[in-house]
Amino acid sequence: MKMSFTIVFLILFSGFVFAQNKIEVGKKAPEITMAKPDGSSFSLSSLKGKLVLIDFWATWCAPCVGEQPELKKLYETYSDQVKANTFEILGVSLDKNKESWQKAIERFNINWIQISDLKFWKSPVAKAYEIDELPFNVIINGEGTIIAKNLHEKELEEFLKKNLNNN
Repeated sequence: MKMSFTIVFLILFSGFVFAQNKIEVGKKAPEITMAKPDGSSFSLSSLKGKLVLIDFWATWCAPCVGEQPELKKLYETYSDQVKANTFEILGVSLDKNKESWQKAIERFNINWIQISDLKFWKSPVAKAYEIDELPFNVIINGEGTIIAKNLHEKELEEFLKKNLNNN
C-alpha cells in the first residue's frame, strides 16, 4: 500500500514539476548564456529593457535557414528600434559545428547577435526552453517575460509591427 502511494505521489509530483517549467506566455524566460562566434560570452539578461526575439535555429535545419532572409528583413525594418535600444534579435544556434555556424552567419550576412554552446540537442538551453523542433522562437518584453512564442512569417511580422510601432 505504501509503495503504491509513493509511486502515485512521484508521478503526480513529477507532473507538477513539469507543468511548472513550461515555456508559456506570461512566464519569465530562462537565462541563456553562451558564446558568440568570437568566443566571448553573452547573456540574455544583458538585453533587459528591450523587446527581444529569441530565434532558436541551426544551420542543418532547412526551415531555419529559410527564415534567415525574413529575419534580416525584419531586423532592417526595425533598425531604428535596434539603434534606440528597444528591440533586438538574439539568434541561439543548436549547431554542433562551429565552422558551419560561422559560415552560415557570414553567408546570410546576419548582423544581429548570435550565440551557441555547440552542444546540438544536448544544449541545456534546448531543455530549458522545451525545444523539440526547429525553428522555434520566443519573444520577451523588457522585463524578460515571455509575451509570444513560435510566431513565424506573417504572424511574426504583424506582432512586431503592433508591438514595436507603439514604442
